This record gives sequence, structure tokens and C-alpha cells, in this order.
Amino acid sequence: MNKRTKNLILIVAGVQVLLIIGLLALPSVVGAIPGRYRVALQERSPALSNVVEGVIDQVAPVATSLPAAVSANETQVDINALIADRGTAVPEPTATSKPTETPGAAGEENATPLPTNTPIPTPTNTPTPEPLPTSHILEGMGVIKQTFNNCGPANLTQTLNYLGYDITQEEVADYLKPNSEDRNVSPWQIADYVNERTGGSFMASAHSGGTMELLKQFIAAGYPVVIEKGYELPGQGWWGHYLTVFGYDDEQQILYSQDSNLGPWDGSGRTDDYAEFEFYWQQFNYTFYVVYYPSQEAEVQAILGPEMTDPMAMWNMVAARAQDEIDADPENMFAWFNLGSALTEMGVRTGESQYYQGGAQAYDQAREIGLPPRMLWYQFRPYMAYWKIGRHEDVIALADATLETQGGRNVEETYWYKGLALESQGNITEAINNYQAALEVNHNAYYAQWSLDALTGGGG
Repeated sequence: MNKRTKNLILIVAGVQVLLIIGLLALPSVVGAIPGRYRVALQERSPALSNVVEGVIDQVAPVATSLPAAVSANETQVDINALIADRGTAVPEPTATSKPTETPGAAGEENATPLPTNTPIPTPTNTPTPEPLPTSHILEGMGVIKQTFNNCGPANLTQTLNYLGYDITQEEVADYLKPNSEDRNVSPWQIADYVNERTGGSFMASAHSGGTMELLKQFIAAGYPVVIEKGYELPGQGWWGHYLTVFGYDDEQQILYSQDSNLGPWDGSGRTDDYAEFEFYWQQFNYTFYVVYYPSQEAEVQAILGPEMTDPMAMWNMVAARAQDEIDADPENMFAWFNLGSALTEMGVRTGESQYYQGGAQAYDQAREIGLPPRMLWYQFRPYMAYWKIGRHEDVIALADATLETQGGRNVEETYWYKGLALESQGNITEAINNYQAALEVNHNAYYAQWSLDALTGGGG
């Protein structure tokens, strides 16, 4: 074999090695592309985007559910005994099976959005009429097309603009989502932002356990309501999303809302029939928030009623409602999850371990049935329940499953709860690393800063 042939063989072998290394590295490289750039690539070059996503799907396919429970050997509690006063105050069980029609929104996504900052007259304090009108639409409710993964700030901006507050989604996101890749803004964070950072001009109240009747009462009184819901998009699976609800029609059985992701952009709003709306709202425990002027606080409190304004009473009602839905459909994973969240919240308020134990039992059932893989991008109480009863391996397993995906790595709460579990196990170095990672995702995550300071001696 002459020298030229040997060199040719070496070159071919070298090229093959480089190709193998390139193929092995490609998924990691492609997967590291920030989500906002991948969305932009999809819009500008669908063919190339399909290649990119295809590589990721083949090498790191999206899980079909979160992992099953790691350890569940503790003494079980009687969940029914933890839920007091079940009965007349609990709404009737609602949608437990998916409507037959495919959810969606009308309108062209590339249409030009309406101007967003046009003030309108302040809603009046006129008492809600009794009985409620059969239909009501709040005129002048504009729509804002959200930037990447920005439904939380966009929906709050829509609401504040409707109330005459001149602010943009970029300004809202600057505090709520300083990292544009951050995948979640929780309702309580949004309410805190309104209450603490609008100079006393506005107030906000966030709750779970909302009902259709409550939505109608707010709308009829002049208040748009932002709800958190499940959201299914073709080819993308299940997500969490916000909608701003601004109208209803009992005769047509539809609600009107502004969808900052799908439009329509002419201001007419998307429509959902009541059953479809409740089906997806249930997936976030019927959670909502309302923004109002300080002068309207008494009216808002009156509409909410004593059960909604007393946190312990609210979570007890939410737990009872979830149990009723489970009784109607034992395979309803979202009802089990909602029950777990309600019991855990009751534990937070009482400090009693029995509520955390009941919450963990409900979450175990939800996980056994099979939760969407993105569930813990948005709702985090399973971590709390498991951590409080010493099931640290469950906290770490759920966190690691979430952190396997690019989106999950941009949820600061995941790192914080994993850090708490690691700290409880005595793994201080890794706990510190996770608290720091939480702050890298969102430097305003004060709870992670407190945990970090407690271990490192930081703070003032």
C-alpha cells in the first residue's frame, strides 16, 4: 500500500470520526438553542426548524408523563376526614372528560395587533344586578400579541391597559420575567406585582376554586378576569396558559376571552363553550385573578364572598370540590392533583403534617394515572408536600425529570425545591448550587436568595 493510499484511508477515517462526533454533539447543541430562537426559526424557516426539532425528538423524546412515586411507605391518612363541611357550598362537579370539539381560537396569527394603551372609562361601582344578565361583554378590551412565552405579562398588560394604565408587556416582564426564557409566572407573583409595584394605583387578588357564576358576576360588574388553564396546541402537547375573560353569553353558552398567543387580533376575542372552558380551567384548579382600583376593594370582596376571601375556607372548598370530581371520575388525574394542592395549602396555613400527607397521597394517585410532562413547569405544590413529609427522593426525582428538558431548566422553582430536598439530606454543596441556579433563571426569586443566604451567611 503506497503512501497516497494510506493518507486517503486516514482522511476518510478522520472524516468518519468527525461525523460521528458531530452527530453525537448535535442534539446537545441543537437542544441548547434558546426557545425564543427556535420559535423564530419556525416562523422564518419551517423546513429547517422541522429538522432541528426532529433531531431533538429522536434523541431526547418528550416524556409522556412524570415519574411514578419513588417512596410511599408512610402511614396513610383519611383524606375525607380532612375535608370539613362538604356539601351545599361546594359547586357541582364540572367537566371531567374532554369535550368532543377541538379547542382553538379564530383569527390570523400574523394580523396586526390593536393599540394596547388606550385608556377607557373606569368601571363603575354599581352593584351587580340580580339576577345577572343573560349576556354581557366589556367593550374596549384590547388584545396584545405576546412575545416568546410571555402570556403572563401580556395578559396582565391587557388588563391594566383596559383600566387605563399606560404600560407595556415588556415593562411588566422586566420584573416578572427578567429572563425571557423563564417558563412560568404564577398568579400570586402577578398579584404581588400589582399590589407592590403600581404605586398604589391598583390592587389584585388571586384565588383558586373559581366558578362560572363568579366569572359572570365579575364581568357583569365591569371587571375582566384572567384565568390560568391547560392549553393544547397541535403537535406541541399540553401547556399552561392565561386568558383574559371579558364576556359571556348564556344563550349561546360561550365565554369571550383575549388569547395573547393565538388571537384573533381584531379585538373580537376567542370564544369557548362553557363545557370546553371548564375542562381546561379545571387543569389549573379553577385559578384566576382580578385587578381593580383600591376604591373598588369592598365590591370585589363582596363578589368573592367570605369563602373566597378566607384562605383556609377557600382551600377546604377546593379540596371538597376536587373530591367530588374524583368521586364522579376516579381516573381524573387533574382532580387528584387539585386535591393534593388544596390539602398542601391547608398544611402551609396550619403547619399540620396530616395535610401534607394527604396532599402527597393525592399527588401519588395523579402521578400513577399519568400527568402531562410539563405539569411542574407551572404548579409546584407536589414538591412542598413531599418535602414536608420527608420524601426527599420524590422531590429530586420530579425535579430531575423536569430539568431534563430545556424549558424545564428555565423554571426557577424547580431548582429551589430540589435545593431544599438536598439540604434536608445534608448535601449542602449541591443545595447551594441549586439555589444559585434558581437565581440565575430569575434574580428576583427572593425565596431562593433567602435559602442561599441561610447557608452561606449572606444577606444583611
